[in-house]
Amino acid sequence: MTDTAYPPISEQLDDLEFAREEGRRKMDWAAQHMPILESVREEFVANQPFEGERIGMAMHVEAKTAMLVETLAEGGAEVAVTGCNPLSTHDDVSAALDTHENITSYAKRGVDDEEYYAAIEAVIAHEPTITVDDGMDLVAAIHEDYPELIDGIVGGAEETTTGVHRLRAMDADGALEYPVFAVNDTPMKRLFDNVHGTGESSLASIAMTTNLSWAGKNVVVAGYGYCGKGVAKKAAGQNANVIVTEVEPRRALEAHMEGYEVMPMAEAAEVGDVFLTTTGNRDVIVEEHFEKMQDGVLLANAGHFDIEIDLEALDDLAVDRYEARDGVEAYELEDGRKLNVIAEGRLVNLAAPVSLGHPVEVMDQSFGVQAVCVREMLENGDQYDAGVHDVPDELDKEIAEIKLEAEGVDHDSLTDTQREYMDSWDHGT
Repeated sequence: MTDTAYPPISEQLDDLEFAREEGRRKMDWAAQHMPILESVREEFVANQPFEGERIGMAMHVEAKTAMLVETLAEGGAEVAVTGCNPLSTHDDVSAALDTHENITSYAKRGVDDEEYYAAIEAVIAHEPTITVDDGMDLVAAIHEDYPELIDGIVGGAEETTTGVHRLRAMDADGALEYPVFAVNDTPMKRLFDNVHGTGESSLASIAMTTNLSWAGKNVVVAGYGYCGKGVAKKAAGQNANVIVTEVEPRRALEAHMEGYEVMPMAEAAEVGDVFLTTTGNRDVIVEEHFEKMQDGVLLANAGHFDIEIDLEALDDLAVDRYEARDGVEAYELEDGRKLNVIAEGRLVNLAAPVSLGHPVEVMDQSFGVQAVCVREMLENGDQYDAGVHDVPDELDKEIAEIKLEAEGVDHDSLTDTQREYMDSWDHGT
């Protein structure tokens, strides 16, 4: 491929040295709290498993992700990285990454759609042999626009729920032409990143952006998957009244059995104070719901893309629209009600002005899984056909063991007798 015209971040900033220093400061703080990646990095530095490989990445480029990017680069790879959300990049971190001799960063905050995809194309121009994605935009662009590169790609890893959904749909259509690990679906991702990470970071971002309390508010959580469970749990822990909306009957029943109110969004719209979408689907909150909402409600999204809240419909209903606070857009309706949208309906824990994403310790776990998945794909790629693959359970356990050791937590192991019993079918009563 020809060289891209889209410039790296180092060619786009005015005070480059200051940005690099600030980015490195953020990364150094994160590194202190990421013992898993520290352990994996030591292994990669010693063994150089990615020597001669080119890794293309589309991720949320902030301090924690930067530690994964550097870990892969320290393992010998040439890494090209860009953002997977126009509002989640920290320019200073992107600039700090771009100083590494093995890393080119194109990620820049606040880009428009044209620039966003130009940066993805700039990553693709490096002709990656491995892709690491958050949301699947990189995989989609390669398949749609650069299919000639697919033969040179060993495989990939996908970070998030939305990306895995898209990949599985692509796989079901027979359109996915190289193997990708569904990192999102591992226990180490779902049980910690999705539940604790999404719950804590979403609520913290909303509270800091609005300076409002959770106590006593009716918080409507749309979707009761792993992310929704985390948001509901953490909101209840801050003395909110939690209402859950769901389309899947077993999840609705689960939310009910956990003690939450469960109702359709059309009913929840009348009583909610805060609405937080976590479905990964589109049109979760639409015109009929806006028409029923109380004055002053907060609307936020913790799903990957900004399509869960129908902002076009809300804009059509509004007679005025203004910035009520930094990161809060007020839509004033004809009858005087104001509906407040946080972070443009984008991923609130990363796109709000004061948001920092998931806690560092949580992302250490997820990125540890990402790192060993890249290692696995390069060591044993010929064992994986084109399509979506579950992460081998031993890799997930490897990361859990590193974390437990770092925390000073010991645990039991099966005895040989117990293992034989569990593996046998002929033990009766």
